[in-house]
Amino acid sequence: MKTRITMVVSLLAATVIGLQVHAQSSSSGDVTRSSYAPDDPSLAVATFAGGCFWCVEEGFEKIPGVVEAVSGYSGGDEVDPTYKQVSSGQTGHTEAVKVYYDPETITYQGLLQGFWRFMDPTDADGQFVDRGQQYRPAIFYHNDRQARLARESKKALAESGRYDEPVVIEIVPFEAFYPAEEYHQDYSDKNPIRYNVYTFNSGRYQFIDEVWGDDQKLDFSQFKPREGDDAMSNDAGSGAMSGTGFDPDTYTRPNDAVLRERLTEMQYEVTREDATEPAFDNEYWDEKRAGIYVDVVSGEPLFSSSDKYKSGTGWPSFVRPIREGILVRKRDESWLGVRTEIRSKYADSHLGHVFEDGPAPTGLRYCMNSAALRFIPKDQMADAGYGEFVDEVGPPRS
Repeated sequence: MKTRITMVVSLLAATVIGLQVHAQSSSSGDVTRSSYAPDDPSLAVATFAGGCFWCVEEGFEKIPGVVEAVSGYSGGDEVDPTYKQVSSGQTGHTEAVKVYYDPETITYQGLLQGFWRFMDPTDADGQFVDRGQQYRPAIFYHNDRQARLARESKKALAESGRYDEPVVIEIVPFEAFYPAEEYHQDYSDKNPIRYNVYTFNSGRYQFIDEVWGDDQKLDFSQFKPREGDDAMSNDAGSGAMSGTGFDPDTYTRPNDAVLRERLTEMQYEVTREDATEPAFDNEYWDEKRAGIYVDVVSGEPLFSSSDKYKSGTGWPSFVRPIREGILVRKRDESWLGVRTEIRSKYADSHLGHVFEDGPAPTGLRYCMNSAALRFIPKDQMADAGYGEFVDEVGPPRS
């Protein structure tokens, strides 16, 4: 079975670049090993395999909150194996990456969503041009919480309809990890030309473009733990908070000084000062994807895409909230007459107004400000803690 380095050589028809890479891999046994783990006990740890560890390492190091990603080997029985041994396919190991991340900056759910966007979870026999069990994808969970979140995320991905083939990536307990040789670490930075040649010919990013399209660019801010969130992460013994939905029993809205730092100027003016954003020049007025809309301050669920319709006003409009009793109505006499203002129940955010000129079945138009909302696509809802609403979410009405 060809190793990845040998495959690069064949793809380049034995060019100088390919020969240099091959020569370097041949001397792997002479490379001195060392520990690459950051000396910071507050960091959380996760381990993933998605084929070529050069690519997986680079992918994770682009995610906000990832402090270090280390290339290595996991999933087999051989102790302290070399690249030559693993690439032969005889050790049971697969190329893997150990990720050290700040749980106060990014949640494990965020890492999972990033991971899906630079690998193929439908191929258990390798990844792209690299074939064999030494390139099989896997999620190696370090605790029960990671196992649960990984399984929920895999299930949501499988049900999203994004792939033509079944999602078959294995989710197994973490047992051991052996760092790869020095020259494999940060390979994309140290050898950009060779790395780019390999990735271009591997088919990885062509596949990602086809499957994810514009959705491959992820807003990781939705997976940043927020002050006042209730759910506590077990990833690091630091009590860091994770994005696991909204619990009204424990939620406390941060003070305005904190919100001024966290929110954009427009978000603050809308939610705290009752402003109205410009029509046709806001984030969600023409949003067509399936998903849920939550309060940008608290995360409390507000509207489903299934109830969104094109009102022609230039603001996101809905026929009803996702649940009865989650919105607060107030009399508003601030604009040449009387209107009914809509605010969120727990964060007391100004959201917009409701009018009696909407379509069936309610005849109502909940005209909202995008700046007061955060949109979570349907295939990310389970990871973000809104799995209970998935069945209620579909494409917009018009």
